[in-house]
Amino acid sequence: MVVGDNMIKNLKNLRNQRGISQQALAEVIGVSQQSINKYENHNIEPDIDTLIRIADYFETTVDYLIGHAEAERISPYDLSTAEMKLIDNYRMLSKKHRDLLSTIAGELVE
Repeated sequence: MVVGDNMIKNLKNLRNQRGISQQALAEVIGVSQQSINKYENHNIEPDIDTLIRIADYFETTVDYLIGHAEAERISPYDLSTAEMKLIDNYRMLSKKHRDLLSTIAGELVE
């Protein structure tokens, strides 16, 4: 399997595990939905800046995305599936809604 094949498989797996659409991922990382589709169908490979944004979004490494490392997640926390889903949902929110949710969460823990 070549690097491109690993990247396609890992990107699709990450996106499907998190339940995020191509369109939602595209909006978060600043590319078109068509670009995500092309990345997943091996028509084109993302540039390094886009790979970094994808890795940051999924809290993984570029090495994992391209198949150079086996570890998917890098995190100092041991998160439950529900906590990971909450974080994934949070990341799909607009900045305005993330700020609002942060304010509400801060009020709830006080």
